[in-house]
Amino acid sequence: MPEVDKADRRPAIEAKNVSKVFQGAAQDRVTALDAVSVTIRENEFFTLLGPSGCGKTTLLRLIAGFDFPTEGEILLYGEDIAPLPPHKRPVNTVFQSYALFPHMTVGQNIGFGLEMLGKSKAETAARVDQMLKLVQMQELKNRRTSQISGGQQQRVALARALAPHPKVLLLDEPLSALDYKLRKEMQIELKRLQHETGITFIFVTQDQEEALTMSDRIAVMSRGKILQIGSPREIYDRPAERFVANFIGETNFLEGDTVSTQADRAMVRLPGGATVDAGLPQGLKPSGKVTVVVRPEHADIVKAGQPATLAGALSNIVYFGTDTHFHVALDTGGEFIVRHQNSRGNESAFAVGEKVGIAFEPDAAQVLRD
Repeated sequence: MPEVDKADRRPAIEAKNVSKVFQGAAQDRVTALDAVSVTIRENEFFTLLGPSGCGKTTLLRLIAGFDFPTEGEILLYGEDIAPLPPHKRPVNTVFQSYALFPHMTVGQNIGFGLEMLGKSKAETAARVDQMLKLVQMQELKNRRTSQISGGQQQRVALARALAPHPKVLLLDEPLSALDYKLRKEMQIELKRLQHETGITFIFVTQDQEEALTMSDRIAVMSRGKILQIGSPREIYDRPAERFVANFIGETNFLEGDTVSTQADRAMVRLPGGATVDAGLPQGLKPSGKVTVVVRPEHADIVKAGQPATLAGALSNIVYFGTDTHFHVALDTGGEFIVRHQNSRGNESAFAVGEKVGIAFEPDAAQVLRD
């Protein structure tokens, strides 16, 4: 049977106009979520991305049942789950703190939730062995969790959460306590687990690289609202809002004037007189002043006199190993960064102080909603 495209799969979680207000004195009321609506599909790795205080963990807690919405509905496969307490919802959560039992073995930790659900010893033992194989920890079954590494503890927490086979797994910044190398390894591991189990994962993070690496789709949040939902490529290459463009990756902002619009494109005149063909967010028909975004790797630095969109002088060259950043002080004011990927033998042909041009790759520019 051919695999169903994820875009065509039925909704697993639907939030409909969900608001959450934490009550207090009038001046102390906090709106953590403001009329948020989102549909998360079955067997999707969906990430809620945003800075601290944006509402992403609040939304996760509402899905889990640890808090209740002030307004709106949360549906699980079409059924309202608001009346259900957390232990009655077919949803499990992995927290930033793994909350393992240090006096128990790895196997006992994984099986604890199954025992609480009244599963037989034989069924629990079989499921524990299955989960140990899934997270590749069979040889540590009888070791206490206080005697294993942080990365191994994280795998145990995942196995324990997956053991009851929940319909949705919620992950609240579970990688934040790990060192950089281990985080990278666990990002790949999490994606593998999601693919092998077929369970819907809803992942919360403020790490942009983490979101881009693992997600099928990303919802970027700020101040209790979802600003944009899309695939990692859509979010990175076609940000709709200035906040989204600024929060995810490095970028260059240019002010310009709208010359004309057609369908989902606009011609924009930049300072200095050059015009660029820029993409438009859905539904936006700009006029007058606009902000255009260009990612550093979507532009090239060229020698003065060659065809270019912008001109300036090299103010700094920064070598990062995998790539080199060229900082250009524009003749019209402001700075523009160009990123070139390094390869063996391609020493930079440019020097600080040199006059240069900046040429855009096709389809590099995007107009933003300000």
